[in-house]
Amino acid sequence: MTTEWNIADVYEAVAAAVPDRPCQIQGDRVITWREFDRRASALAADLASAGLVHQSKVANYLYNGVEYLEGLVGALKGGFAPVNTNYRYGPQEIYYLFDNADAEAVIFDTAFTELLDGIRGDLTKVKRWYAVRAQDPDASPVPEWAVDYEAVVTGEIADVPAPKRTSDDLLLLYTGGTTGMPKGVMWRQDDLFNVLGAGGNIVAGLPPATSVAEVGERAAEKVPPVQLVACPLMHGTGQFSALMAMADGGCVVSLAGRRFDPAELFATVEARKVTGISIVGQAFAGPMLDYLEANPGAHNLSSLLVIMSSGVMWSQENKTGLLRHMPTTLLYDSFGSSEAVGLGANVSAAGVAEQTARFMQTDNNAVFTEDGRRVEPGSDEIGMVAVGGYIPVGYYKDPVKSAATFREYEGRRWSIPGDFAQVNADGTIHLLGRGSVCINTGGEKVFPEEVEEALKTHPSVRDAVAVGVPDSRFGETIAAVVEPFGDATPTLEELKAHVSSKLAAYKAPRHLVIVESIARAVNGKVDYKRLKQLAVDTVGSST
Repeated sequence: MTTEWNIADVYEAVAAAVPDRPCQIQGDRVITWREFDRRASALAADLASAGLVHQSKVANYLYNGVEYLEGLVGALKGGFAPVNTNYRYGPQEIYYLFDNADAEAVIFDTAFTELLDGIRGDLTKVKRWYAVRAQDPDASPVPEWAVDYEAVVTGEIADVPAPKRTSDDLLLLYTGGTTGMPKGVMWRQDDLFNVLGAGGNIVAGLPPATSVAEVGERAAEKVPPVQLVACPLMHGTGQFSALMAMADGGCVVSLAGRRFDPAELFATVEARKVTGISIVGQAFAGPMLDYLEANPGAHNLSSLLVIMSSGVMWSQENKTGLLRHMPTTLLYDSFGSSEAVGLGANVSAAGVAEQTARFMQTDNNAVFTEDGRRVEPGSDEIGMVAVGGYIPVGYYKDPVKSAATFREYEGRRWSIPGDFAQVNADGTIHLLGRGSVCINTGGEKVFPEEVEEALKTHPSVRDAVAVGVPDSRFGETIAAVVEPFGDATPTLEELKAHVSSKLAAYKAPRHLVIVESIARAVNGKVDYKRLKQLAVDTVGSST
């Protein structure tokens, strides 16, 4: 079996095997595998002609669309390291990311021209700026300091030396931003392709491929997946689900609108015969269910086999509601992060929805105490979730954070990103939450996600976040920041009773803050620091 995967080699084999099959779709645009391969090759050659060398960094500063994956794969083809960029960042964060990543080329949407123009003079490592107008006739023009991306990928391919590629070539996935500046997770391509299945499918019982040639052969034989990535490609969930679909010779579909619209989503599922959707938890699943409840039977969704989510919790009640409308669809809920893919997963089907915070334990995940002991099933002991097997090299240019996250226990290396959990008597993992936002009330540790999951089962609660506010007696008490359904406004007493019926009484909220929106980021995450300050400003403290 090969252990020397390079992802660019894989996609070239797929393109050779299924050249006329759709590879990328957005709105009316359909890019075949032949076109995709040719456009990505032209970009790779132009990057080399601009002076980039093996493992130079290429940043993608783009919305979802055809150009995103072309840019990523073009970088891989040239032997360069792609870097994702959160398009919600401001100038200071964008400057930090590009500087920290040592970016030598940036592919950007012209919507970001003004922001980049204000900082590019300080980004002296960047050798080439590529401007993407994204097929929008009203898009901003290409600035004079950039090259026209479309002209590059449709023009003559520059004559440059053959690129150097290895299985050690990196993909950098920057993560974070609400608890500090973003950090770049370094994935070796061999490790990444293996953790994404290496051309196999564990759910379908298909083993990993043994060679690049076999991936191409399988692609030609398979009924190709059509994966609609509704969440941002700039984040791991969207990016990795797209890479998996492409390894199967499939097609990645992007929504035309830049704001998530469930009406567009389901219309696209019907029109393009989508087989899978990638989302990030409740921020997407909530509006999806609302739309289906208001428009039952409006779309033929029979092609849809699976909805997959990763990164944040996805409520059981929402899953049950979605399955009423799509009884033949599986809901795959993956627990993981940019630096720890595959920490756990559960699958829900009509009539058998899994509990959201319970995940199956495998040979490659475990729960460890701080001193490296495994947490025993049914012990009620709390530990940190770890994933082994194929994991990242570390954080780019940050050995201290790398040592804290990537540890050696039991003679093997684990990724431990900071999620706390218990192990149920049946061996399943019960997720509690991140230690960095843990609430200490009267000496008892309360993990916000556990309280939030209970709050979101109340019929008047659309979304919720639990934060700690200072208290002179208990140190902290719990405040529930709640986004209600429509005009329904739950009372504090109702929510206290509801949470107490599911969890220990000390985990029930003592304060309630009603907000119009939790305002989750596009990756489904919340800014706990902002919401904690809102709660303190609203309810005060007794200190």
